[in-house]
Amino acid sequence: MGYPTKHLSEDEVIVSEFRPHWSRLLKEGLLVLLALALMAILAYTDAHPWIILGVLVLTLALIATGLVKWLFTLHVITNERVIFREGFIAKSGKEIPLEVINDVAFTQSAYERLFGTGNLLIESAGTHGQSRYSDIPDPEVVQSLIYRVREDRIREIEGSHASSAGESTASQLATLSRLHDEGKLTDEEFLVEKTKLLGET
Repeated sequence: MGYPTKHLSEDEVIVSEFRPHWSRLLKEGLLVLLALALMAILAYTDAHPWIILGVLVLTLALIATGLVKWLFTLHVITNERVIFREGFIAKSGKEIPLEVINDVAFTQSAYERLFGTGNLLIESAGTHGQSRYSDIPDPEVVQSLIYRVREDRIREIEGSHASSAGESTASQLATLSRLHDEGKLTDEEFLVEKTKLLGET
């Protein structure tokens, strides 16, 4: 189940989305092996069937808890922000606009490098501060991706501002020309205002 597109803005697109690395489920796999071994021992020692059933139910409950948490944890990178969501019934999340991200760092222990997982630390301006995410698949690749989409986002915002400024100047020049044509501005006044406007831009 991916990130709902209804939560995206009009021009926003998903660049990448992923769940935590599968290694987060290793403890659930180990729990299965231990439970099977324990049930085999109980069966061999002629333990009461209810005891074996209790071990099975408890094991399934613990496995389901870890699996559901993994399944409903989602990392999303769009062309506008970095999104983190977790939870099935009780939910929580965090969103960081790309343009406020200052630095992205990753760490990998020897164990994590062996499995291709690691941690990501995102530093951003304002109230966002530092955000640390664990069990990130290929954290170095994710780090590079965030840097790339951040640069694209900054260029887009700067281009939008430049375009707005250009449109504003053109609009003001058109107004000056109209006032000049209507005789409300003399030739000298028109040239002064036009020079002032072009000089400011």
